Amino acid sequence: MIRISQIKLPLSHSREDIIYKAAKILRVTPDDILSWQIVRRSIDARKKPDIMIVYSVDVSVESEEKLLAGCRNAQIQAVADVRYSFPEEGTEILRHRPVIIGAGPAGLLCGFLLAKHGYRPIILERGKCVEQRQADVEKFWREGVLDVSSNVQFGEGGAGTFSDGKLNTLVRDKAGRNREVLQILVEAGAPEEILFDAKPHIGTDILCKVVRNLRESITKWGGEIRFDAQVMDICCRDRQVTGIIVKGSEAIKCETVVLAVGHSARDTFEMLYKRGVPMEAKAFAVGLRMEHPRRLIDAIQYGVPEHPLLPAASYKVTARTASGRGVYSFCMCPGGYVVNASSEPDRLAVNGMSYSGRDGDNSNSAMIVTVGPDDYEDDSPLAGVAFQRRLEERAYRAGKGAVPVERYTDYKYAVTGIKAEESVIRRVYPDFMPAVKGAYCMAAVHDILPDTVNQALVEGIELIGRTVHGFADGGAYLSGVESRTSSPVKIMRDETGQSAVRGLYPCGEGAGYAGGITSAAMDGMLIAEKIRTKYRSFHERQL
Repeated sequence: MIRISQIKLPLSHSREDIIYKAAKILRVTPDDILSWQIVRRSIDARKKPDIMIVYSVDVSVESEEKLLAGCRNAQIQAVADVRYSFPEEGTEILRHRPVIIGAGPAGLLCGFLLAKHGYRPIILERGKCVEQRQADVEKFWREGVLDVSSNVQFGEGGAGTFSDGKLNTLVRDKAGRNREVLQILVEAGAPEEILFDAKPHIGTDILCKVVRNLRESITKWGGEIRFDAQVMDICCRDRQVTGIIVKGSEAIKCETVVLAVGHSARDTFEMLYKRGVPMEAKAFAVGLRMEHPRRLIDAIQYGVPEHPLLPAASYKVTARTASGRGVYSFCMCPGGYVVNASSEPDRLAVNGMSYSGRDGDNSNSAMIVTVGPDDYEDDSPLAGVAFQRRLEERAYRAGKGAVPVERYTDYKYAVTGIKAEESVIRRVYPDFMPAVKGAYCMAAVHDILPDTVNQALVEGIELIGRTVHGFADGGAYLSGVESRTSSPVKIMRDETGQSAVRGLYPCGEGAGYAGGITSAAMDGMLIAEKIRTKYRSFHERQL
């Protein structure tokens, strides 16, 4: 297989233009190309407004070795066809079906592979199926009625279901898990473009359908997904898992438990800590969600405020303050909305969400600062959880239950005594989902975060604004608090994937081994592989 990189074409090109350009680079005719596929597509906006689409394409031709032998073009290289391979099964006997706690990306992909290969997993989800979960979330947004088990954080699909559905990851992947995750999602209903877009995303509307289809595949292969099934305790004997307790009374015998609970399962972390499961506090990041007009972000990135052939623009910005703290954007939602992502009474957290069309009036991202054990009040493994909760309590009080919002000029003045200039953004309003009265209120957002974090945020935003004109405009809006960026806890595991409590497999974002939909799904696959190499499946025997 030959890969041709840096195929640049204008916005208004056709598929035929791609293959013609590829053939020209190879110095063959289009008819000489036996097969081809796009492996990467990105936008090159460095020479605004002359924007190009850049492709990498894999092609097959006759006499490839001969063609490559005389080639000196850096755009052309030989590539191996790396395919994901699930390992051969082990030899140990599973007495009981494996149990997976949590139906987020990690739990679903772990369950998907185990079910496909005959392990008949039981997936226990404290929340509800995605259809009912959607109704519960919308009721909370409209009426303020919070279901602590079915919300933006908990329920089938995990926290990423109510986000932008971004699927890019920085995880190095030699095993082909990344591609396999995307392929599984496409087969479950995601658009094929996620296989090659440089910044793939699905959007909440499509992601909900994909999650439902994954569930149907798991159950078709003999797996079981139970909702409203919170695991309250883990039973052990001699540091070996023997079972779990569901909803306080039901006992399920098992010797293999995948712990894929997500980053907000604080009560589960507390239970595991009491049970002596080794864990430690880890660094994560906190901050505020920042909104700009979508047309402004498009103009910054593309050179034009709106282009019919281009998607809503995204960005990734970073800065380092004089004190050494890093400030960076996270979970950027082009044409998206700010949402109330709370999961506990009298505590408030925000997140960003986009639909697949990304056509909201504003674009937003979390502007966050890394915090760690030095910022926490004690050295407990759960000190980061306590830190999160204090911030969320302040946010709840600041907005009196609604999401607190503050214009950047007022926030900067409260933190530094200097008002931000307003030169670009005028007469723009916060964009919340849903757009109902009482979803947000103007409040003292600057009172939520610690002073050190506030100061770092202002300094970082101002540094970014020096090169990204309009980013630090006083008319931008800040919402708080962005506190669920990742897990504040790491649950230790060894090279077999197990905790010191044998049979317990910490997995995904909640356990501290992932940071997003794709990386969590990949970690779920990894744990499925660990179980596969240890145990025989149930294909040939009855339980």
